[in-house]
This record gives sequence, C-alpha cells and structure tokens, in this order.
Amino acid sequence: MQSLDYRVIEQAVNWLADGKTVWLCTVLSTFGSSPREPGSLMVATSNGDHMGSLSGGCIEDDFLDRLVAGEYELPAVIVRYGEPGEKSDNAHVRLPCGGILDVLVERLLVNSDNQVHLQQVLSALAGQDEQLRSVTLIDGGAWLEPAGPTGPKVLWEDGAEVVRIRIGPVAKLILAGYSTVAEACANFAINLGYQVVLCDPREEVMRGLTLPQGVEFIPQFPSLYIASPGACTPSTAVVAVTHDPRIDDLAMMTAVKTSASYIGVMGSRRTSQARADRLRRTGGLSDAEIERIHMPVGLDLGSKTPAEIALAIMADIVRIRRGRTLIEI
Repeated sequence: MQSLDYRVIEQAVNWLADGKTVWLCTVLSTFGSSPREPGSLMVATSNGDHMGSLSGGCIEDDFLDRLVAGEYELPAVIVRYGEPGEKSDNAHVRLPCGGILDVLVERLLVNSDNQVHLQQVLSALAGQDEQLRSVTLIDGGAWLEPAGPTGPKVLWEDGAEVVRIRIGPVAKLILAGYSTVAEACANFAINLGYQVVLCDPREEVMRGLTLPQGVEFIPQFPSLYIASPGACTPSTAVVAVTHDPRIDDLAMMTAVKTSASYIGVMGSRRTSQARADRLRRTGGLSDAEIERIHMPVGLDLGSKTPAEIALAIMADIVRIRRGRTLIEI
C-alpha cells in the first residue's frame, strides 16, 4: 500500500530528475481545529504544479500563488497560516475551521545531494523501520537517522533551528478474527489512514459478510499471517477481539515474537488474567512477553457497544503510536 506521503516524495524525486526545483512543504504543528495532521506533505514546482495537501484546500491556493510570484526562495523557512493580527505575513488567510498551521517550506534545488536524500526518504517510507528526518532552518541541510518505534510525528519548538519529522511505513492494523468490534475497528482505522488486514479462517463466520471498503481479507488463521515475513513492523498494531481462544491466544503468542508496537486482546480483567496464566502455562510466554499485551485492550472509557469498544481500542493504538503515556489522576 502506497501512502500519500510516498506518492508526494516519489513525485518530488521525479521532478528533480526532470531538472525542476521543488518546494517540499510539511505541516509541523496545528492549533485548534485543523484538517491535516502534523507531518502531512505537499510538493510543488515554480509553475504551480503540486501533489499532496496541507489543509484540505484552505491554504494551498494562497501558497501556490505566492510560490509562482517568486516567494519562498530561502532553503528552509517556517510559515504560519491562520494566525490573526500583524505578526503573520499570511494574516489574510483564514482556515474555515479556525485552525492555525505551522508549515516547513524547503526549497530543493536540482543537485545530487537532494536527489540522494529524497531517494532515502522514499526508501524509508517503503521500508519497515521508522526514521527521523532532520532539517536545519539555517541552510536547509537534511539527513535521516533511526527513530524509536513510537513517538510524536514532529519534534520542533518555536525558535529551534532544527526540525525533526518522523517518517516510515504506513501504519497497519491486523485484526485477528472477525467480530462486530473488529468491523468497527476497521472503519475507524481506515478513516485514520491505516492499512487494515483482517484474517479469519472460519467460513461459517465470514459467509455473506461485507467488510468495509479498503479492508484486505485473508482467509487463514491470523497467527499464520502474523508470523509471515514482513507482516509486522514497528508501525503495526495487532488486535484480537473474537473471544475465541483458538484465534485470540494463538494470535497473541505469535504477535509477541514480532516487532509490532501494539498488541491487544479483548476481555474482562478476570478473563485477561486467566488468559495471561494460560499463555504463560501452555504458550510458554515469558513475563516480559505477556507484559507487551494490552489486556484488556483499549482505554478505559466505560465502553459498552461495539463502536464504543472500537473507539477505545483505536484511541489507545494512536496514543501508543504517538508516544503518549497515561496520566494517573
């Protein structure tokens, strides 16, 4: 699955290869409501051709008009959109949602350094491991370095000279078995931009079902798919919500052997404790491996319906992916 980020960088590589200077734009931070999250990309050329978006259409026209008029000639600059008052050069641009965006704009000339760097970014987006892309605001110099499996999308504070942006493969959700909760999780995940794979070998369960558009269905035991080469990366979450130990337990036993950053299984606290004992006794899992499993899965929202349970699960997955810890009150 190729993400929009991948297609944006691929287009930038192609334009550079054609001898065209490109401007690579990255959303760094948002204040209030905004339609695009930090890390969102857009690339453009001096004649206004572009791919990707920064705001879903609110500011792109203004940016492209300024670009065609000859602005943004610095190697790297941060532009704020949506802020009222005299401090902003873009004060006349108002996001309909009332939000504010900080955007990193890089001017990438046609040279071997930029071509090599963007090829490295493209490889990172198609690879398995997260990378940190660092950009200096002084001269536009950029480089990649390994990142941990989870953390904020953008690391930057107002006034800092270096911007760090997390890049990597598309976030992926593996649903171990079908249930109404799994279907609700799939709907949330698709809307969040996740690649969604559902595995279930039970013909009697899957017969006649229509899965949400965009879900890849694999008719086999989830544990077999989870163990297959390349199925799980640090950007992968594995969730089992069937209440069928043949599916849930095997999926957990396999998932803890992978690099998946989130592993969770549904159940009450009592059944979760019984499952932990069972996985330790019959599955041979160590305490450290059992500790990796979120059980009960999801945030404690008092959820009752399948949609509410799915919301709690996906919220927890996003929390872990963004490197946030729970605050005990």
